[in-house]
Amino acid sequence: MTLYMNLAELLGTRIEQGLYRPGDRLPSVRALSQEHGVSLSTVQQAYRQLEDDGLVEPRPKSGYFVPQARQRPALPMVSRAAQRPVEVSQWDQVLELISTPPGGELVQLGRGIPDIGAPTLKPLLRSLSRLSRRQGIRELSYGSVLGDPGLREQVSRLVLDSGCQIPPEDIVITTGCHEALSTAIRAVCEPGDIVAVDSPSFHGVMQALKGFGMKALELPTDPVSGISLEALELALEQWPIKAIQLTPSCNNPLGYIMPEANKRALLTLAQRYDVAIIEDDIYGELAYKYPRPRTIKSFDEDGRVLLCSSFSKTLAPGLRIGWIAPGRYLQRVLHMKYMSTGMSAQLPQLALAEFIAGGHYEPHLRRMRSQYARGRELMTDWVSQYFPPGTRASQPQGGFMLWVELEAGFDSQRLNRQLLPHKVQIAPGSIFSAAGKYRNCLRMNFATPQAAGIEQAVRRVGESIAELQAEQG
Repeated sequence: MTLYMNLAELLGTRIEQGLYRPGDRLPSVRALSQEHGVSLSTVQQAYRQLEDDGLVEPRPKSGYFVPQARQRPALPMVSRAAQRPVEVSQWDQVLELISTPPGGELVQLGRGIPDIGAPTLKPLLRSLSRLSRRQGIRELSYGSVLGDPGLREQVSRLVLDSGCQIPPEDIVITTGCHEALSTAIRAVCEPGDIVAVDSPSFHGVMQALKGFGMKALELPTDPVSGISLEALELALEQWPIKAIQLTPSCNNPLGYIMPEANKRALLTLAQRYDVAIIEDDIYGELAYKYPRPRTIKSFDEDGRVLLCSSFSKTLAPGLRIGWIAPGRYLQRVLHMKYMSTGMSAQLPQLALAEFIAGGHYEPHLRRMRSQYARGRELMTDWVSQYFPPGTRASQPQGGFMLWVELEAGFDSQRLNRQLLPHKVQIAPGSIFSAAGKYRNCLRMNFATPQAAGIEQAVRRVGESIAELQAEQG
């Protein structure tokens, strides 16, 4: 970690612990320079980082101050306990969301798309352009079902930050995280099997279970700490669960980071009942605080955790490059991948390996973490300002998604239909549940809050909510 990041982390910790309170003036640049033996420019960089993170605000000719405390909406309620495993529904609503092409006049608040216009992506675009012009045999060939060796080497190095030591030969490159997750599910389960999931949960996993003829058992999930371990243990005692699938770090859609002790306890339960864990870590590298959270996989000693991720959220979804570290299920995963897509495209793998090896990935991540942290604050402020009183909202610890809960009985699917003539789209909450729960909830994207029309779109969502509530009387 660089000097300025060390200093920023120290000051940020002091602010969060209350040593500097809202409204307090922070030490001057010169005073911090002398106290810590660093240059003035290092202190200025640290303050810029804290400003990006929303922890300090500059005032002309006065210095840096701790911002006044924001009024945040209350957190969403803990999801209710599942009664039994269910067959997954909601495909029509998911298809409507994912069939809308990006661009045009529609403001897509519901899609899980990162900021793909960041200048830090330019080296990746140059690599893609140069490799495509070279027209070599390697770029146009099938490659290995395992994926490009150079990219697997880079992924092996990247996962060290999450506490994992996974050799390149134990990593399989996939066509996005969606293939990693679906391949993992098919590797450990059969049609008719039961998979325990967090709730709300990623709609892509729900639809994979539906397509494979499996059932989902939704577990109560806290918006701060994740799934209830007590409910999980009860479910493992009651039902023949084959796998546990969850997103414990920077969860989609709630944004929480499961405490490390809970991750260890969950793994212990999986070991006791001999079930696999399918861990989705696609947002893990976008945690706002450094170091990033450890994965459940990092505690795994018997290979039962299948760790899935991709570069779709950290870089760009159009690359379609993901990966899986399947542990003891490696051979089964390779067979399932061969049955689905065979080999993933070579060109983006080569360009991505070059981008990471060239030292461009980490600066891009730093930029995105700061940007998304600022986006969270803006989106939360807009929800507080434009949505009806009593609205609840998540407090994401990473990523770029906000989960909003409205009054019981509200219909977010109807809201989405009312918004479309206004060129705005949200993700209805029901698609994040196997049984269609969370109809009174919605998910919104804050990856590019400063883009033209975003605030106006959020305002329009709030106005439409108020109109529908008035109609309901």
